[in-house]
Amino acid sequence: MQLLPLDSPERIRLAASWLTQKENYQWLDFGDGRQLVSAEWLKVAMQRGSYVLRIFTADDDETPIGVVGLSNINPHFNTASIWVVLGEKRHSGRGYATRATCAMLTLGFGQLGIGAIHTWIVEHNPSIHVAKHLGFRPIGRQRKCHYIDGHAFDRLWFDLLPSEHEEALDVECRRTA
Repeated sequence: MQLLPLDSPERIRLAASWLTQKENYQWLDFGDGRQLVSAEWLKVAMQRGSYVLRIFTADDDETPIGVVGLSNINPHFNTASIWVVLGEKRHSGRGYATRATCAMLTLGFGQLGIGAIHTWIVEHNPSIHVAKHLGFRPIGRQRKCHYIDGHAFDRLWFDLLPSEHEEALDVECRRTA
């Protein structure tokens, strides 16, 4: 698996196409309730520096299968949010999203020098288990704030510090590599 930058119009369009699928966007919020994003929106977000996005590939070739992102990057507070979407569902259950998230955490803490990364996950989403395996710690619950098909769900909040990521590297990230 590799992380590749969204450095071409084709990769940006591919990431945007995954993010416009209901099975993916229903779990996301790109600010102010925005769930659908276009390729142009992604390009502008990356140019502003508030997003760092990467396509990740399958093990056997360089075919893109998903997108992982750091968003809401705040250089003043040294924080960011992380999220991941497996665009090609035929690759589910193989640990790609976990490994891509782990690699993005390493990039965020290492290359970008971020001091804390947080995420929220809609209750009942299996990604909660991934976050816990990667060392994220629960920090709260935002009740009945995320709507899917007219039903309100809670968002569960987690965060991770660089030292906690280092511990997870020895356990979970290497095991899934």
